[in-house]
Amino acid sequence: MSDLPIHEVLPALLDTLNTHNNAVLQAPPGAGKTTAVPLALLQSPWLDGRKIIMLEPRRLAARSAAARMAELLGESVGKTVGYQIRAERKSSRDTRILVVTEGILTRLLQSDPELADTALVIFDEFHERNLQGDLALALCLQSQEVLREDLKLLVMSATLDADAVASLLDNAPVITSEGRAYPVEVEYLSHQQIPDDPRQLPALMSRKIRELIEQQEGSLLAFLPGVGEIRQVESALREALGSRNDILIASLYGDLKKEQQDAAITPCPEGRRKIVLATNVAETSLTIEGIRLVVDSGLMRESRFDPNTGMNRLLTTQISQASATQRTGRAGRLSAGYCLRLWSESTQRGMAKKNSAEILISDLAPVMLELAKWGVSDVRELRWLDLPPPGPTAQAQELLIELGALDRELRITDHGTMMLNLGTHPRLAHMMLKSVEFGLEESACLLAALLSDRDIFRGEQRWDRDIHKRMEVLIGVAKNSGADFGAIQRIRQQAKTWRAQLPGNSDGKAEAPDQFDITGVLLGFAYPDRIAKSRHDRERRFLLSGGRGAHFSHDDELALQDYIVVADLDGQGRDARIQLGARISRDALEKYFSDLIETDESITWDNNAGRAVASIQTRLGRLVVEEKPAKDISPALLSRALLDAIRQTGLRILPWDKDAESLLERVRFLQTECDNFSDLVGSLSLPDWTEKSLLETLDEWLLPHLDGFSKLDHLKQLDVKTILQSQLDWSTQQQLESLVPSHIEVPSGSRIAIQYRETPPVLPVRLQEMFGLAQTPTILNGRYPLMIHLLSPAQRPVQVTRDLASFWQNTYQDVKKELRIKYQKHFWPDDPTTAQATNKTKKRM
Repeated sequence: MSDLPIHEVLPALLDTLNTHNNAVLQAPPGAGKTTAVPLALLQSPWLDGRKIIMLEPRRLAARSAAARMAELLGESVGKTVGYQIRAERKSSRDTRILVVTEGILTRLLQSDPELADTALVIFDEFHERNLQGDLALALCLQSQEVLREDLKLLVMSATLDADAVASLLDNAPVITSEGRAYPVEVEYLSHQQIPDDPRQLPALMSRKIRELIEQQEGSLLAFLPGVGEIRQVESALREALGSRNDILIASLYGDLKKEQQDAAITPCPEGRRKIVLATNVAETSLTIEGIRLVVDSGLMRESRFDPNTGMNRLLTTQISQASATQRTGRAGRLSAGYCLRLWSESTQRGMAKKNSAEILISDLAPVMLELAKWGVSDVRELRWLDLPPPGPTAQAQELLIELGALDRELRITDHGTMMLNLGTHPRLAHMMLKSVEFGLEESACLLAALLSDRDIFRGEQRWDRDIHKRMEVLIGVAKNSGADFGAIQRIRQQAKTWRAQLPGNSDGKAEAPDQFDITGVLLGFAYPDRIAKSRHDRERRFLLSGGRGAHFSHDDELALQDYIVVADLDGQGRDARIQLGARISRDALEKYFSDLIETDESITWDNNAGRAVASIQTRLGRLVVEEKPAKDISPALLSRALLDAIRQTGLRILPWDKDAESLLERVRFLQTECDNFSDLVGSLSLPDWTEKSLLETLDEWLLPHLDGFSKLDHLKQLDVKTILQSQLDWSTQQQLESLVPSHIEVPSGSRIAIQYRETPPVLPVRLQEMFGLAQTPTILNGRYPLMIHLLSPAQRPVQVTRDLASFWQNTYQDVKKELRIKYQKHFWPDDPTTAQATNKTKKRM
């Protein structure tokens, strides 16, 4: 261990933490920071009997790091070095370095915000920008600021914007280790070698692995996006290389058993080579012995939150350039290596520079529940490297209110605290807690674990969208020889853990649903916004209670149901595809979701019939469960029906006179000129009077004036100008008349209406009425000249200008010649600037 590159900077790191509370350590993969740094800090005087907590973004890395440090100390895990991950803990009273992952650090902070028994928190591999890592750092920073001035924080990473992190940590010192990596030859595919169909990736990967094994020495690490692709490649390699005893094939991903993961990591026996097929779990932290060849698919799977749907969707996405560098570095740990990238050089140049922070692309409901428990309702109260976006933040809080986890003041409820203690997504936690009322704890815990894990069905069976069939396998009432036995075991174990955490059965247990409705009812508790009603069309489309559309991509028994609850959507497009769901009867909806069901009168305007049509609707969200014709229509509903008629027909159905048109156009004109004349217009309280906005706000500005109206003909009685004017305060009305008057008086004494429909606004006036006026009339306190349409006595345009003085001087004499011939009875002076303006003939003058 003494020759690790990180040892060169350990003295500087030790000195820094002796004098500073915060530090940033930047070290490339293979430098040894994960295991060397915590051990080197064990004898620091500031520890004072307290422990070091190190946060690892992955369970496999946490377990491996703890094991390696314990081995270096000559101890077993659980003594000086221990770890705690979900559903697994190895530590003791003697543990001084505790490696944790996922939400464990957050749990420790929530139970003890001071972290009284901890001197240092290390955030390892922070460049992965794990959601829980960002949250835990924000909480630690506030704890340090308010409760524990002596708490030390160390952020470590391989590829990191160190300056940004250092700034977040109060301008913390940055220590950089250069590392020591052997050169790696990088090769790309040509465009012709890259398949068009992503489903061909496993075949391409297995072929390239076989070629490299024949051409090069050493063990090989292949990066694939997910478990499905790993299994396909493994199957192809075993078939092709099965007779070779010198090659071991091992998989490496998060859900494998510890023994299988260890088999992938540990060195090969003498004279043998290894092929490790891994997800991005092998990208950082883990050291896999003997690797000098890497084949990189350039892909990964990540869960992204779609704020338009309020749902997460698992996407296969391209990795970043930073991730590609990390993966390539795996081949240069021990000697010169080789990396084959299954993409082109031009694709490499277009890849994102670094990974997206999870906090910007994930469902924030778990984070917002944690913050509520911490006592924070506004994310801006904490310090973040990336502030959680406002849209997903608001959606998360609304969901938590709907689930009863937060009250309307965004404070956590007792129910929310119980949800948080279960350590899973709030939707699933709420479902499990709700199930206790009906004695359905076992089913709810199995369903929650199933939704948290990978699908237990394999092959063609995965096309069956009914989650209830999977539940029957888990419960044991149905057999399926093709199901994933490993996943079933994990799900049952997790369900058992959650079941032990639920409160005891209530004495007065409510009546449980019919056995065919159990899964649907439980799903409805978790996803009340995804209760769906069939549209009964050929496209197998459904409407969700949240207002979104969804459809089945192929024929499925579930598509024949009137009502279902959707557990998984892909979230893409206008109509998302239903991936998993369960049936639910209408009786069950009315019985178990009565608090979501509302009954009220609805009215629309039937344009064809020319009358209002009213009904009594029973609705669950956006779903109409039942609709009956209404016998009597109240005057208030009739007024609303007229609003519906206006929305269908448009604003032109209203009796717009010239004064109303002028007021509307003047306000719109001022809004367009706000930026150019901010000193004049900026202080005005101007409403949005675009057609779209007026139609959307009919309830506000028009509905109060429809009292007693029941027919379209009644709309003729409206004074639209007065109605609009009532939306403006007195000061704004006065300013409007001053800045953009409806009329302007010309030299002849006539008051001419200004046409604000045009830009610039137009003053159409007979030429003779402008005699004696040297300059162009203006608006906006004399700063905006009008466009003058100078008309003949017959009201036909003879000249258009915004510079009246120039017209009199340069053009008038030519125009006068024509007009004098055509309009001999009218007065055409030689000097228009001194002549008397008139709107009469010479005789009448």
